Amino acid sequence: MTQPNFYLIGDVQGCSNALRDLLNQIPHDADIWFCGDLVNRGPDSLSVLQQIKALGKRARVVLGNHDIHLLAVAAGARKKGKSDTLDEILYLPNRDEWLDWLRHQPLAHFEHGVLMVHAGVWPSWTLADVLARAGELEALLRSDDYTQSLQTLFGNEPNAWHDDLVGVARLRVITNVFTRMRTLQGDVLDYGFKAELKDLPHHLTPWFAMPRRQTIKTPIFFGHWSALGFHQENNTTCLDTGCVWGRELTAYHYPSGELLTAFE
Repeated sequence: MTQPNFYLIGDVQGCSNALRDLLNQIPHDADIWFCGDLVNRGPDSLSVLQQIKALGKRARVVLGNHDIHLLAVAAGARKKGKSDTLDEILYLPNRDEWLDWLRHQPLAHFEHGVLMVHAGVWPSWTLADVLARAGELEALLRSDDYTQSLQTLFGNEPNAWHDDLVGVARLRVITNVFTRMRTLQGDVLDYGFKAELKDLPHHLTPWFAMPRRQTIKTPIFFGHWSALGFHQENNTTCLDTGCVWGRELTAYHYPSGELLTAFE
């Protein structure tokens, strides 16, 4: 049986120089997994997409909130934010080729016994549930009429998962879990806390520390929480080390745990 040999990279967010430097440190026979938020806020999102796509079959990608935001802005379902740096992609003559490539990436990737998502997984979901829920959102993004459906994905309500959710409400919660979740208050999503764990209010719990989490036996890698930084707890690893905020871009070698870093 072939020993797994791949690297996982945290949120790139348009930091193309750091990504280039990091890729140069990674052996050419290793696959590379990306935890989402490939684009936005950084200086060159297009170059990031080009570098990742050039990896071909070596690359594994999951979508983050900024990636879905790009799709929504391009579709006219959301307005650009003041700090967005997406124009280089939005005004490309062949932008639809890049948008199509992006929207066909998954929300969760499971391989070699390892799960990768952007933000987190709902505590009561089993691994099979995680992949099934991701598949529901992937089907929407890959559909011919996805641009009409995108605007329904955004919003803070409903703020909890229930198995009997249907339609827009169901897909919105799935989107928020995979791309926005950090902490919960009981069984309710909290969107306000984005700081370091030392400042966590007593009434909030990080998703990965929730009691009776059904995916506890599955190694999970994620990003999204830049203030958390590199953090390992309860068989999860956060890889968002805040490159876009002046810190480093991090790659984690699986299974050795070797860390590689680069700066923008």
